[in-house]
Amino acid sequence: MALTYNAIINLYSIVLLAVILFYSLKHTESVDHLQHKLFLLMIQINIVMLFIDVLSRFDGNPGTFYEVFNYLGNLLIYVFNPVLPAIWLLYAHYQIYRDESRTRRLLMPILTFVMVYYTFYAVSQFYHWFYYIDSGNVYHRGEYFWIAAAIPVIFILITFVMITVNRHLIEKRYYRALIFFVVPPFVGIILQIIFINFAFVLNGITISLFIVFLYIQNQNQNLDFLTGVYNRKRLKTYLKEKIACCSYNKTFSAIFIDIDNFKYINDTFGHDMGDDALETCAMLLKNCIRATDFIARFGGDEFYLVLDVSSRSELERTVHRIYRQLQEFNGENRKPYHISVSMGYAVYDYASELSAEEFQKMIDNLMYQDKRITKGEKYV
Repeated sequence: MALTYNAIINLYSIVLLAVILFYSLKHTESVDHLQHKLFLLMIQINIVMLFIDVLSRFDGNPGTFYEVFNYLGNLLIYVFNPVLPAIWLLYAHYQIYRDESRTRRLLMPILTFVMVYYTFYAVSQFYHWFYYIDSGNVYHRGEYFWIAAAIPVIFILITFVMITVNRHLIEKRYYRALIFFVVPPFVGIILQIIFINFAFVLNGITISLFIVFLYIQNQNQNLDFLTGVYNRKRLKTYLKEKIACCSYNKTFSAIFIDIDNFKYINDTFGHDMGDDALETCAMLLKNCIRATDFIARFGGDEFYLVLDVSSRSELERTVHRIYRQLQEFNGENRKPYHISVSMGYAVYDYASELSAEEFQKMIDNLMYQDKRITKGEKYV
């Protein structure tokens, strides 16, 4: 009965994950980015583990193929035990900091921790510390089963704390999805410890991956492939949403940014370095605004910032912060190119009743006026 139940519920989870995987591969262009690689890897590993979990439920019937399935299933379940929560930690870390090199540096301490676990697990096979299968082909937990059970809990708790502490760096809608991820598998761990014959953890992770897909991964169709910021399509709808929600007491601001002499960077250093300049500029701009603010690549070498700022003075402080950030970057000579920009910016006037297109056109004109200002004056 337990075998049939687990096979059916796991099959449903596998089908759901397969649909998510297919959609992600077909509709997401930026599969080379670390975030997408980690998400796809979590889906694939969870599918494999759901299948392995069914094998580990072939208790009883000694002297039959049940013994092979039961032994192999439980062996692999413990091998994969730390893998999914470890990848989730890496995924959440990248979602917070948006820095591939920084996230990759986290890989070594995680691997070290996992290798210690594998060493202990290998020894436990001889002493049945984690589990053993008796002569009747029935699985039993060992004296130190709690160590294996604690490994994913440790990863989940570390990830939960990391997300909570750095919530100011995460967009609100992403934050809720990241926080919720830990709930289904954590509940599943508790239930599976109590009800040994039923699988809950992996199906809980399936629910979590589905939530992440809906609220984070699926949003990537609105992202610019190269820079990782929003694209022009999303900017158009976002501006309309902001205008619809603003009032006399609460409005917003926008900044239109154009990289000066971008063609020179492409012609002098090559298109790869030109792409690097766009990515660098996007990163520098993100450093100048809050996680709740909006940034999009409008096209080519142009970016838009939409800020929850209602006063002209606060808007100008952001503009000067951008100029200072670029000045510091250029002074450090980290790249063969320098970045300078022209900007048009304004606080949306609720009384003007401008449409999104009219407001954009106004800011465009301000940016082109700024093009006539010498770069020296801009960085004062």
